[in-house]
Amino acid sequence: MNNKKIAIIGGGNLGQAIANGIVNSNIVPASNLTVTRRRVQLIQNLKELGINTISDNKEAAADADIIFLGVKPYQIQQITEEISPVVKDSAMVISLATGVDAASIEKYFGKELAIFRAMPNTAIAIGESMTCISSHKASEEQEKVVLTLFEQVGQALIIPEELMASATVLAACGIAFALRFVRAATQGGIEIGFGADLALQIAAQTVKGAADLLIKEGSHPEHEIDKVTTPRGITISGLNEMEHQGFSSSLIKGLLTSFNKIENGK
Repeated sequence: MNNKKIAIIGGGNLGQAIANGIVNSNIVPASNLTVTRRRVQLIQNLKELGINTISDNKEAAADADIIFLGVKPYQIQQITEEISPVVKDSAMVISLATGVDAASIEKYFGKELAIFRAMPNTAIAIGESMTCISSHKASEEQEKVVLTLFEQVGQALIIPEELMASATVLAACGIAFALRFVRAATQGGIEIGFGADLALQIAAQTVKGAADLLIKEGSHPEHEIDKVTTPRGITISGLNEMEHQGFSSSLIKGLLTSFNKIENGK
């Protein structure tokens, strides 16, 4: 891994977060990493880390062992056709674009390549992303390399490509859904007496602790809920009222609505 050359085509927020994660992990030297952006001055912060920053996508892709496509879905065809002549047959391509399948990306390149689709979420900025990855014509060794890259910025796992739309909803959109819960809990906290800042701090840490119980202990949500609820207690009363108001069903319906929009394009 240490001698591999990596190109990130598209140095937006996501591309920059990945670049930072790679450099901070020391799995490759900064000099082996190139990030492109049309207005290269906007990624000056990466240059200060020793990363190569340029505006020429073909120059970045030439001789790269791993190429991230950090561009919008509507730009994928144009970018892949632009860099295809210089991309090595042995290169691994990682698309971060939603809704563009691997077969289409391979078609745009006009040659057979190991192609991955990856769906991080915005927690990648602090190294806490849940990244779902699908692979197309890739070896087990190549899959391990890509997993290693994304494990520098959180947790990562390989899933079937047909689940990538679902992963987008559950992991990427899911950040917003979780934050909306925190926001609602904060507003409730204000109603019962806390100031806004203190209510937010309590709500956010409580959600973080709840998530860590599941992640670190390998526990199930209902098992942890049972620890908190007691007969005729205040917790079960609150939970039951939330369910009467459609808490779980509204969340599930929201997930399904987002999923259907991806699937149907409406």
